[in-house]
Amino acid sequence: MATVPIRVPGVGESISEGILGRWLKANGSAVKAGEPLFELETDKASNVVPAPADGVLRISVSEGTTVEIGATVGEIDAGAVPSAGAATPAPAPSAAPVAHASDAQKAVAPAARRAAEEAGVNLASVQGTGRGGLVTKEDVVKHTDASSKPAAAPTAAPAAVPPTGARPVTRQRMTGIRQKIAARLVEAQHTAAILTTFNEVDMSRCMDLRARYKEAFQKKYGVGLGFMSFFAKAAVEALKAFPAVNGRIEGNEIVLNHFYDIGVAVSTERGLMVPVLRNVDQLSYAGIEKGIGDYAKKARENAISVDDLQGGTFTITNGGVFGSLLSTPILNPPQSAILGMHTIQKRPVAIDDQVVIRPMMYVALSYDHRIIDGREAVSFLVRIKDCLENPERILLDI
Repeated sequence: MATVPIRVPGVGESISEGILGRWLKANGSAVKAGEPLFELETDKASNVVPAPADGVLRISVSEGTTVEIGATVGEIDAGAVPSAGAATPAPAPSAAPVAHASDAQKAVAPAARRAAEEAGVNLASVQGTGRGGLVTKEDVVKHTDASSKPAAAPTAAPAAVPPTGARPVTRQRMTGIRQKIAARLVEAQHTAAILTTFNEVDMSRCMDLRARYKEAFQKKYGVGLGFMSFFAKAAVEALKAFPAVNGRIEGNEIVLNHFYDIGVAVSTERGLMVPVLRNVDQLSYAGIEKGIGDYAKKARENAISVDDLQGGTFTITNGGVFGSLLSTPILNPPQSAILGMHTIQKRPVAIDDQVVIRPMMYVALSYDHRIIDGREAVSFLVRIKDCLENPERILLDI
């Protein structure tokens, strides 16, 4: 009987290995060419690998195993008959159970599977709306909300009992992407001379401009006008004024980039990802907002690709969406700087010797002191502040 090996595909020039995150089909089950077969997790993204041929799946590598690009993880037996009772994928080393055996034939995002396990939802009954019928976390949440019943009346809480013996804990295997993120963040701390400088921005004019034109903007372009487009445009102006912030170190050389590919940090269920908006200096406000919206949708559907994450020259991260007032962001190697946005808070400030209430935001720039001097870093933030407090300067290019 003819067999076809299942090999780990290449997913990017700099990626030599990944982690076999989860088999999406059961061992011994029938598969068709092109069907989602397993998830490959790397430090860049989670990729769904399709079946190379029709036949019966024979799994040889278990979930959670680190595999090299090109390695064989199983085979497709073209002439075999599916095993009776083949219902679940190969067991993962994690103690967490699969929600229901009948979901083994569905393509399910990791975040959706975890949500289903927590809610006790049978994934076979959830309609996938993601790319290729992928079941997303949002699909599980909607299904759970639709089928939920009113909660029973609360009962009186029992008296507290002092803990004795072993305490309950849950152990979960770190996903491949989380392991790689952890390694890269530690590497950044050990290889770069990282400093952070701070400033604050009066967001009054940006907020006024946004309030006046957001409806017309939405109507014309079909996308909302957010603050990230203001910051991206301000960043381009500041990067042009201070090229070292847009550069990187390679060996004993300083590489200055004369293009502006800005990474926008996106928080996902699997960890922080930084998809890249290309040539931001050539994009309109609408182009920036559409690009960010597309990446947010991809993140929800677990569809961000390796290409989406490569090649950025500078990064913007917005801790303000979670309520962060101040933070020190960590560099995204090999980039030399990252701009941190924070929550907007009304505070008393002195303007023209008068105390007034203004919507203020703290901003932070973490930078590699090996390539960027303190004067450049501080001046960079001052330029950001000036552009945001006078947004018409960007619009008029003055």
